[in-house]
Amino acid sequence: MPDWTERLKHLAAQYDVPGAVLGIWADGQQTVAPYGVLNRATGVEVTADSVFQIGSVSKPWTATMIVQLAAEQRLSLDDPVLSLLPEASIDPRITVRQLLTHGSGIDGDVFTDTGRGDDCVERYVGLLADVDQLFEPGTAYSYCNAGFVLLGRIVEVLDGRTWDESLRARLVEPLGLKSTVTLPEEAILHRAAVGHLAGDGTPVTTWQLPRSIGPAGLITQSAGDLLAFARLHLDDDRYAGMREPQVSYPGGGVGGLTEIGLTWRLYDWSGRTLFGHDGMTISQLAFLRIDPEANVAFCLLTNSGNAPALFEALATEVFTALTGVGVPAGPQPDDDPGERIDGELWGERHLGRYERESVAMEVLRRDGKLVLTFQATGDRLAFAEEPVQEFELHPAAPLDGDHFVLREAEDQPWAPVTFRPGYVFNSGRVTPRVRSR
Repeated sequence: MPDWTERLKHLAAQYDVPGAVLGIWADGQQTVAPYGVLNRATGVEVTADSVFQIGSVSKPWTATMIVQLAAEQRLSLDDPVLSLLPEASIDPRITVRQLLTHGSGIDGDVFTDTGRGDDCVERYVGLLADVDQLFEPGTAYSYCNAGFVLLGRIVEVLDGRTWDESLRARLVEPLGLKSTVTLPEEAILHRAAVGHLAGDGTPVTTWQLPRSIGPAGLITQSAGDLLAFARLHLDDDRYAGMREPQVSYPGGGVGGLTEIGLTWRLYDWSGRTLFGHDGMTISQLAFLRIDPEANVAFCLLTNSGNAPALFEALATEVFTALTGVGVPAGPQPDDDPGERIDGELWGERHLGRYERESVAMEVLRRDGKLVLTFQATGDRLAFAEEPVQEFELHPAAPLDGDHFVLREAEDQPWAPVTFRPGYVFNSGRVTPRVRSR
């Protein structure tokens, strides 16, 4: 078996990731391998018990609490959300299940800071009256952070305490976790990571997202604690239904992503079905993959925007050694697409402006290249370390004029961008077109 500490050290250096912790559960044994520094500005070393922000890997934690409440017969997954939160100004047809599977249609990247008080989640829900509905509930998929804040509020109302308190009472304490927190004043009691920008590796200047986003992405923890949560979902049959397919992931996702369960993402790796989730906050990226057939769990916590390439390389090595399969190949650009398709320049019909909550995108042609600009807007500007980014769009293979790929840097994986009438789909989100050319 390879020396995973050495492999992490080699690959993290190759992809310029300042600090990371690899966690593996296999054959009844746990391996935790730390690497690097938590913060290049201070040089503090990463240790096995260091804590990193896991971002949206928090979502399965919130979903697990919802499933617990359903088992207690305090709600049904097909209940309309308004039957539980009558004060929420959302489409009355939206159900709890649709929140869990990102099918609500709520334009969900709302990052409004509603303060540090215990009422921050309740106040956030009150803001949703002003948020657009992207599509009819249950008719499509678009990743929705706001939906998980709504789920967190349901937990608060039914439990009569804050989401943070329910997290501790329902999961953290029963699992015996010692390095799982939600607030910065708790994180500072541990060796806590700081994010670093992709590219030049500069430490970020903002540490955490607003507390109001808690149920969608505010857990900070050690790799060992995340593996304990993974083992809960491996060992406890009460949660097996969470990895049953609910909806298909549109257009095929990166890394073998094919379907969505009750929040868990489901992956096809050469015929093996894995489940897991990824998370990203302010240049801290986390990855979790679980193979229930092999009883293997893998997590990677990092403090760098360069982490996707590290994850793909390391996960492929670990899972190939343990199960014989690795991360499936992602989308690729066509090697020789030519200049035109069906008589028009590549992407010509997709030129224009696209907007959703917190994001404005422009597809334009510059110096003969097709370019997508990404601009943070609204409340996202409060923590966007790189508020404006530009990416070159490349026609994807096989060629059809609507599928493209982009990437952050030459050594990073390609990500799909799919155009449909009236919107663009990328990063799992629907972004409506607001202006042509």
